Amino acid sequence: MRLALGVSYNGQPYLGWQSQPSGQTIQDQLEKALSEFCAQPVTTLCAGRTDAGVHGLMQVVHLDTELQREPFSWVRGTNRFLPPDIAVQWAQPVPDSFHARASAVARRYVYVLLESPVRPALESGRAGWAFRPLDETAMREAAQHLLGEHDFTSFRASACQALSPVKTLHRIDIHRRGPYWRFEFEGNAFLHHMIRNIMGCLVYVGSGVHPSGWMREVLQARSRDAAAPTFAPDGLYFAGPVYAPGWGLPTTTPAFDWLP
Repeated sequence: MRLALGVSYNGQPYLGWQSQPSGQTIQDQLEKALSEFCAQPVTTLCAGRTDAGVHGLMQVVHLDTELQREPFSWVRGTNRFLPPDIAVQWAQPVPDSFHARASAVARRYVYVLLESPVRPALESGRAGWAFRPLDETAMREAAQHLLGEHDFTSFRASACQALSPVKTLHRIDIHRRGPYWRFEFEGNAFLHHMIRNIMGCLVYVGSGVHPSGWMREVLQARSRDAAAPTFAPDGLYFAGPVYAPGWGLPTTTPAFDWLP
């Protein structure tokens, strides 16, 4: 049987998603818990790997198993063996043709940013920080230059392993609630550090370092040196993949409503 799981996590204490010898990753913790629950080794494949310090609102994984359990048993049984900052939110049997990564038609990210003269305290590790006032109109105008299919080399980390820098950004939404900003991104796929590098540029524009048209110049330069420094991972959340409705999988978790 192939099983899909939706997983939420606080990425602050972990070295990212992908398994490492130290065992201090989300994948290591999840597979260890699943193996305890199943009383046999379990491996998983995720929809999108996250970096150290990046959080997950709804990571989706799939696994193959001969163990027959009700979906609620997979959720409660696995969570029993997980640390408190990682939790399986739902479990659902899927056809063997389902693939957590390859079946996704898009991916979503959220970046939460605190605008304040004082650094985050309660939000430490869970929100980025801008100490200068931000211009919403300028950031919206800058974001428009990134929509559609482009070569995003200027926003690509040097260690990125993607075969092509050409990606399609479907949507960038910017909202404000008091001193908190919420940036939402949806695209067919993302390069390593792409969102954090875009955020660095948006904050530059929002704080008046560059005009909104500078974003187009950065994009066209196709050079990482043209863009702003990589922004902090603290406020970045993987909101999860988007699948065709026919798979019948959940699209959100309660954590979506917890964010500002």
